[in-house]
Amino acid sequence: MIIAIDGPAGAGKSTIAKRVAKNKGFLYIDTGAMYRALTLKIIEAGIETDNLPGIIKIAQSTSIDLSTNKDGSIMVLLDGRDVSKEIREPRITALVSDISKIKEVRAVMLKLQRQFGKENSCVLDGRDIGTVVFPEAERKFYLDADINERVKRRHKEMVEAGQKVTLEGVNADLTNRDRIDSTREVAPLKKAEDAIYIDTTPMTIEQVVEKVLSYIN
Repeated sequence: MIIAIDGPAGAGKSTIAKRVAKNKGFLYIDTGAMYRALTLKIIEAGIETDNLPGIIKIAQSTSIDLSTNKDGSIMVLLDGRDVSKEIREPRITALVSDISKIKEVRAVMLKLQRQFGKENSCVLDGRDIGTVVFPEAERKFYLDADINERVKRRHKEMVEAGQKVTLEGVNADLTNRDRIDSTREVAPLKKAEDAIYIDTTPMTIEQVVEKVLSYIN
């Protein structure tokens, strides 16, 4: 069974997807983490974001794997190296949308994500899971929230991770990512026609999880 959860940054996709996957005993696939891992490798290789041949070459020769730790957290392996913490750094956040909009990069990731889905019952979250990656998914959800609420959530998440960020900076980042993700030529962020829309602004994590599970069960 494939469960697709899409929506903008800060809407609660990853948190909800992890809990739903744990409840159902499914594999959780953090597609955003996959793009973040590739972005990290590109930065470390000193490749500029306008060097498309260089970026594509790295994407086609990179190994990215995901596994679930005992505590439910996700381990992201980049060429066999655990980069779970590094990929959450602001330098990655600032560039990941630019990297993920490249069609050749998305083609590589699409193939990998579909392979994961063929081998497991899973929950995937991202921007185009229900529209492009798994349009045949048995259940599709689109999580959304007011931009101010999304900024507060992401700011809290980053501060708790030990990052020094301001609300203003997070606001600027999310607004920019929304623009890039929604207007990119390939697989833009949008709600699948048959996806269930949930506004998470006034809801607790538990309430959203309960609502999603009610549709799945």
